[in-house]
Amino acid sequence: LSGFRILVTAGPTHEALDPVRYITNPSSGKMGYAVACAARDRGAAVTLVSGPTRLPVPDGVHFMPCRKAIEMNDLVHRQFPDCDVLVMSAAVGDFAPMQIEKEKIKKKGSTPLVLELVPTEDILQNVVKLKTRQFVVGFAAESENLTQSALEKLHNKKLDLIVANDISTPGIGFQSDSNLVTLINKHEKVEKLPLLSKIEIAHHLLNEVLAS
Repeated sequence: LSGFRILVTAGPTHEALDPVRYITNPSSGKMGYAVACAARDRGAAVTLVSGPTRLPVPDGVHFMPCRKAIEMNDLVHRQFPDCDVLVMSAAVGDFAPMQIEKEKIKKKGSTPLVLELVPTEDILQNVVKLKTRQFVVGFAAESENLTQSALEKLHNKKLDLIVANDISTPGIGFQSDSNLVTLINKHEKVEKLPLLSKIEIAHHLLNEVLAS
């Protein structure tokens, strides 16, 4: 991958409810960090845009931290025109509170708390509008109809490759060091990988990028 400029997103996003609470998901960032490290080790110039994680910043990559979906959207948009490959492995939250309270929300007995949520920026959908020559990889975490749902996302968002995993399978995925994924390219070639470490999955993904 010498000469390639690869942009990777990783981790969850945090959308504040009030000064002490936020909406997020269980993403550890391990998959995105594995892709960044694998690409770096293969000679690429890597930029890693990451939501909040507990992982150490990988050596030898350009690291850009963020918190909210809108922040990640802005960073990706700034970096995308100069990259050759975008690997969008971040688990970006789909919704954010319509209003962020300035003070901590108090519990009022047994009275239910009703939150109004609005959709966050769809980073992939936004960025493909700027696509010229870039190879774009998306991820799909699904709980049902894995292949069909991934194919729909692949075509709807005009991706070159999608990595799909079944989040209903216990013991793998978000917090694990390994995963069970299916790679689907824009020609609808489906490759189901065995249970592998995330660094091994990262190399399979990069091999597919080079082969396309």
